Amino acid sequence: MNTILIAIIVANVLFSYKGFNDICFFRKYEFHVGGIKSGEQIRMLSSGFLHVDLTHLIFNMLTLWFFAPVVINFLGNFSFILVYFGSLIFGSLLTMLFHKDDYGYRAVGASGAVTGVLYSAILLQPNMMLGIFFIIPMPAYIFGILYLLYSIYGMRAKNDNIGHTAHFGGAVGGYLITIVKEPTLLVDHTLMVVLLAIPIVILFVMQKAGKL
Repeated sequence: MNTILIAIIVANVLFSYKGFNDICFFRKYEFHVGGIKSGEQIRMLSSGFLHVDLTHLIFNMLTLWFFAPVVINFLGNFSFILVYFGSLIFGSLLTMLFHKDDYGYRAVGASGAVTGVLYSAILLQPNMMLGIFFIIPMPAYIFGILYLLYSIYGMRAKNDNIGHTAHFGGAVGGYLITIVKEPTLLVDHTLMVVLLAIPIVILFVMQKAGKL
């Protein structure tokens, strides 16, 4: 059992639990464009440890629990930390890029960091299989692609407080950091590198076309 992974999960649980029961705490540390532009950059990091509700928290932590060991085993603890926090920051930066003119935009969730770990794990072990609902077998890369396509839907629907844009920033972060750490993936797993880039490209095309 990896102590770094446990520490990150415990931090998410404790920070989120505090946010569930203290709306002032939640508002102080959530991602808020207006607050960040006024100098509260800590929100770009702290928002990644808050969640909308218990379901949101459990889903993110379970996803992290399943995929983090793959990254740790292949790249080691330091690189795992780099992927996790690098993806979190990438997620916040992309969110700021997409919503820079919407001063009221708010979002929370570890989704950016978790999606970065997810993408990293799939790149490192592309043949990995998942049991959806612990029953239905599905290749991990299909899950990753569907997860980001769902995020596009969430970004367009704008009917919750989940940081869907951060999913993509996190995916880009995990994708790039992993390839930089393991450039042989470009040759060894070329098809997977291309497949996982597809939803990222779709996002930017839709953004450019004003569809988001």
